Amino acid sequence: MDSPADLLRVPACWRIPMHDLILVTGATGYIASRLIPRLLDSGYRVRCLARDPLRLKGRSWFRHVEVVRADVTTPSTLAHALDGVHSAYYLIHNMSQGHGYTKLELDGARTFASAAEEAGIEHIIYLGGLADPEQHIAPHMRSRIETGRVLRQGRVPVTEFRAGVIAGSGSISFEMIRFMTELFPVVPGPLWMKNKSQPIAIQNIIDYLFAALTNPNGRDGVFEIGGPEVTTYGDLMIRYARARGHKRSLLLLPGIPVSFMAFGVGLMTPVPYPIAYALIGGLSSDSVVKHPDALKVFPEVELIDFDSATEDALNRTHPEHIERVWDDGDEETNSLKHEGCFIEHREMETDVHAGELYGAIMRIIEKRGWQVETNDANSKILVCEPGQRFGEEWIEWRLGERRISQTIFFSPRGLPGFLYWHFLYPFHWLKFRGLIRGIAVQK
Repeated sequence: MDSPADLLRVPACWRIPMHDLILVTGATGYIASRLIPRLLDSGYRVRCLARDPLRLKGRSWFRHVEVVRADVTTPSTLAHALDGVHSAYYLIHNMSQGHGYTKLELDGARTFASAAEEAGIEHIIYLGGLADPEQHIAPHMRSRIETGRVLRQGRVPVTEFRAGVIAGSGSISFEMIRFMTELFPVVPGPLWMKNKSQPIAIQNIIDYLFAALTNPNGRDGVFEIGGPEVTTYGDLMIRYARARGHKRSLLLLPGIPVSFMAFGVGLMTPVPYPIAYALIGGLSSDSVVKHPDALKVFPEVELIDFDSATEDALNRTHPEHIERVWDDGDEETNSLKHEGCFIEHREMETDVHAGELYGAIMRIIEKRGWQVETNDANSKILVCEPGQRFGEEWIEWRLGERRISQTIFFSPRGLPGFLYWHFLYPFHWLKFRGLIRGIAVQK
């Protein structure tokens, strides 16, 4: 019987022999999800390393990469993953593990650097955190910097980039800004929201990571990267609010415990408590570029300002752009907050033929006056519910062989949008469950 790794490999006929094989670790993460399409579009062969490959099943690029099950903390799994690889991206962090993640990160980096040397890898590209290592900084930022140091102790040349707040739909730091600013007319926060930040657009992060593949001047270098402007963490929230047409102000209070803030962020945003705790601690110091060498070494990167990055992120808050992190086939129902949306996903087995399912859906759409945005009778239908005062709402159906999936996307607009979703959630749940059941069971 084939192993899971073998089943997830792309057919050999797709592979492009004239280009190098690139390994992307942390393939289920945010940065990798933006980098992999860029690599594929440029003709590179891509191998993804993941501890749970099935989590990649719903990604749009899944069928165009090779996926290997491996773990950087388990040396025996790495030899196969690194075989034939030219360059490797190290995009792993372990903040979600909570207490003890620093040791995991350093052990993983040490193991990977050793395995990369044995496999003859020519280049490692690493994305870390932007902070002054000579100053007192939070454990999360110290861990990011130490991880880079451990990778550089090996014999494989390393290009290390250090970035702070990343502006882009799906970025953890941006989603914290988005959800907190949407929710609170007066945004509460600690005094250190006055600290300086130099946010960088996700497009520029990918530009730098991609440029490092072919620009030899970046080998064995550590580069601090940021956008074209220095501002404060608090100002980022005000500017996001302005882009959304909200009026917001800040209420800065002394002595707010990091654990209390992380609990609130974990409750109200897509960011889990362990990650929120680590990230919020990292905001307690300035995060600005002090050594702008990257601008000279990588002149091909054209920097994007925060307002433009925010506008792009808002434009991507649409089902056609949102990364389908929930669609791994593991659960038939899933509820999550992701890329600016509340998402409700359901799947059902059915004895009804796809053509009949399609006809039932179209009758519902016509009866309710929904606006069709995508209509592929063989696989997918996406509709927008017009006249929604509290945000934007879409319903997507995907039709398979004796199977139907239904996904609700709701992007709340301000506090009324959050109240509408949460207070009426039991009614939403019943409505959405009844909707898919009515389609899947035709009588």
